[in-house]
Amino acid sequence: MKKIESARGRLFRLGGIVAGLAAVAGLTVAGAAAASTRSPVAAHGASGPRPTIVLVHGAWANGSSWDGVVQRLQADGYTVDVPPNPLQGLSYDPAYLADFLHSISGPIVLVGHSYGGAVITNAATGDQQVKALVYVDAFAPDQGQTIGQLVSSVPGSCVVAADPTTLFNLATYPGAPAGVYDAYYKQSLFPACFANGLPLSEARVLAATAEPLSTIALGQHSGVPAWKTIPSWAVVGTADRVILPALQLAMARHAHAHITEVRAPHLSMISNPGVVTQVILEAVHATG
Repeated sequence: MKKIESARGRLFRLGGIVAGLAAVAGLTVAGAAAASTRSPVAAHGASGPRPTIVLVHGAWANGSSWDGVVQRLQADGYTVDVPPNPLQGLSYDPAYLADFLHSISGPIVLVGHSYGGAVITNAATGDQQVKALVYVDAFAPDQGQTIGQLVSSVPGSCVVAADPTTLFNLATYPGAPAGVYDAYYKQSLFPACFANGLPLSEARVLAATAEPLSTIALGQHSGVPAWKTIPSWAVVGTADRVILPALQLAMARHAHAHITEVRAPHLSMISNPGVVTQVILEAVHATG
């Protein structure tokens, strides 16, 4: 295990329905990032075609959260795709991503942040094009586990509360099942929870642009995990207050992932994009 020094629901019920969108998301929001002090990884070898690198954002986020990583990968000559994550739960989002992956020719390295980790865990199962999985401050559930169970298993997450309305603004949406809502994390709480260590002005922008996660996602069971047959890597932010480091490490070890710890909040791809890029490239070289 490497350690890098760098700058940087509990199910709840509403009307008897799971609506507490505990931190199942990972808020990967856009933003500029501090450059890593680590030396760059050498270019991909000639043993095979370069993979397409697919980056999947978490809840309360959008694809721009990967901007710093995308810039670095493109500068190194890689094709990068950042598809939208619908944030509608594990019955929908992995199928949506799997359909997107089928449109790509050649090998794929699949990367997920926070809730996006649960999505890639299910989307890549049985997909022989996916050569590596990279988890960034992410959930890596085993079969039958739920995001709600996982995030509540280690006390102290800033997205778990006895009364979820103290953390979330809940909004109905057309076609939602009874008792299901879009959950928006309160903007006033966002900087200290998700973006601790980032400049306050940047954290406020991330809070304002964060996309909601459907509360249905919290209680849906994960399927057969892709990490059982696909090698995996994990970046663990040691200052993460959303998915606590102890939980991240437990999931990563259970998945037999290659682990890199970085002193970063939940948004290490924003605070430390160089480190995250380095780990992605390590996965590329190890499986290429």
